[in-house]
Amino acid sequence: MTRIIPLAALAAALALPAAAGAQSLLDRPPNLSGGWVGNSGTLYFNFLHRFSASDAPVRKVGNVPTFTVAAGLPLRTMVGFHYATNSALAPGYPNEWEFWARHQLFQQDAGAPLDVGGQVGYNLAADGVDGEVSLARRVGPVRIVSAARVLSDPLAAGETRFAVAGGGTLRISRYFALAGDVATLMDRREGERMAWSAGLHLAIPLTPHTLSLQASNTNAYTLQGMSRGEESVRYGFEFTIPLTLSRWFGSGAAAGGGHGAVPPPPAGPATAAADASAADAAGTLQRAGMRNMAYAPARIEVAVGTTVEWTNNDPLAHTVTAADGSFDSGLIQPGGKWAHTFSAPGTYDFSCTPHPFMKGVVIVQ
Repeated sequence: MTRIIPLAALAAALALPAAAGAQSLLDRPPNLSGGWVGNSGTLYFNFLHRFSASDAPVRKVGNVPTFTVAAGLPLRTMVGFHYATNSALAPGYPNEWEFWARHQLFQQDAGAPLDVGGQVGYNLAADGVDGEVSLARRVGPVRIVSAARVLSDPLAAGETRFAVAGGGTLRISRYFALAGDVATLMDRREGERMAWSAGLHLAIPLTPHTLSLQASNTNAYTLQGMSRGEESVRYGFEFTIPLTLSRWFGSGAAAGGGHGAVPPPPAGPATAAADASAADAAGTLQRAGMRNMAYAPARIEVAVGTTVEWTNNDPLAHTVTAADGSFDSGLIQPGGKWAHTFSAPGTYDFSCTPHPFMKGVVIVQ
């Protein structure tokens, strides 16, 4: 009964609508998801390897990988599973599988005061349902994340345990971030320690991949595993491989000259910047951007005379190219901006020339 009430409340929360947006690995600590749900239509393969060494004289190095396979779905939802190749969670169960679904309820970038997310999953080793509610807020280069977890007890069928976690990331630059977190079970038993992790996150320039160098005293990247610390410290890395399905499937794969096509030169960046500055002063500026190989937001509705300014938050260059040829940004480098003023009503479809699966629309009324 103690498990049903919190999970029922979490399930009700997961039914609420959510805003657009996504977080990269540089926005979340090693042992906290921070409500990460990725992009719709993208498959994610994350490889987390944590190594430990035995004492002298053997000093044997052991590797405990956790593999994450997940799919971004519409309505700010993600489903996937974690597979840990070694687990001490339950006696006689050497591996650990966690099948989960996650939803981001609200997003700060879309006007909410906080990022709010929820997750429910089933852990085969624990033979029970687990859940998490996470809160996050960005203040300048810092993003603070907290979470409350409801965990099934692998040693007592039908019993529930609770855990809390907190951490954050500090963006050093567009390509580097420092991160750390701590977590604890509310009723730690003998041998269970406070869990912690620390990491240096790296975005690989000109690619959608990220690499994280980490240290932690946890084993598996599951809600159960991230809540339990061990005596030994493990060192390792996490590498992410996002695959955007529309790059290979769908009509966008053949549009706009195809992947690798050479885009036209930038269309007056100095003039575009001046237009954005003037529009901002006049209150007619609408900000948008690119993040995780997608426009954010992908659908923009504005009044006639509004200037839309796009900021490239990805580690690789993109364009904003109208399907009817009425505007073209040229290559917008990482961190760069480009603006266009919409002076006539209509529907303006646009895409990225080197990445034609990236699509958006501006509706001017």
